[in-house]
Amino acid sequence: MPRLPRRRLLLILTLLFSAVAVLPAMAAEPADFTVVLIPDTQNYSEKFPDTYIAQMKWIGDVAEQRNMKFAIHLGDIVQTPEKDNEWQVADRAHRLLDGRIPYSVLPGNHDGKPGKTELYNKYFSPDRFKDAPWYAGNKDGKNDNNYCRFTAGGMKFLVLSLAFDPSKETLQWAADVVAAHADDRVIVATHCYMSPKGRNGTGDRIWEQLIRKHANIHMVVCGHVLGTAHHTSTNDAGATVHEILCDYQGFPHGGDGWLQTLRFVPGEDKIHVEAYSPVLDQHKKEPAHTYTLDYEMSVRETAEAAR
Repeated sequence: MPRLPRRRLLLILTLLFSAVAVLPAMAAEPADFTVVLIPDTQNYSEKFPDTYIAQMKWIGDVAEQRNMKFAIHLGDIVQTPEKDNEWQVADRAHRLLDGRIPYSVLPGNHDGKPGKTELYNKYFSPDRFKDAPWYAGNKDGKNDNNYCRFTAGGMKFLVLSLAFDPSKETLQWAADVVAAHADDRVIVATHCYMSPKGRNGTGDRIWEQLIRKHANIHMVVCGHVLGTAHHTSTNDAGATVHEILCDYQGFPHGGDGWLQTLRFVPGEDKIHVEAYSPVLDQHKKEPAHTYTLDYEMSVRETAEAAR
């Protein structure tokens, strides 16, 4: 076999070493993952229990296939906070997620007035999640305000769930939680924050007292107001905060089971938002329901951005 010229041999070896060096980086590219938003289910708890069950069953069934990392309920779990039978429907539905996918809940205005959320805390107390490794804490031993953590795509996330119209004291508690987890990318979930036109009065207060002050809060998700919308705001650090509203309770049959899925694609630095109803097995393709967000996901220390 003839010997290769030294220069050509060096070139081949250089190319081989370069290819080997690139392989680990290619193999380590984070996988896509999904977070699902569960908007107001009050009509399902009251009149359409099969729809609530179908939603939770679908989430559990596709969790592995879609690499679904977390499900966020946006409040108004039930229609009437004093009716135990409605809470039983919600409890039965969410049991389909237990042990299959991490999830969070929060009380909306239909789930009890501030300080009067007895049945909410009966069925969705901190004890329900005491053995869940993703459940991270709550305020005052109740689940009205709570936070959960999960890891996906090489990033650490914190889902901070706040009760309807949170008080100044609650927002200070929330600020302390966010500050104590400066390396986490924070998603704030609260029932009332915006309408399709933009933030409402409650949303402005939450923005001013909490959201804008923390560079690691990247997203706010909410329900309460019928409609869908996505807006962006700029926080005090100059970073983008994505604000998402989804609420389908005015649709036929109490909402027809519509959900929104957020598919994070680290390789593109994009979040693909889609509306889907497991009851109808349909997607909504209109821009208000299905769209793409820019979201920088290079694995880095979030704390560096906060300095």
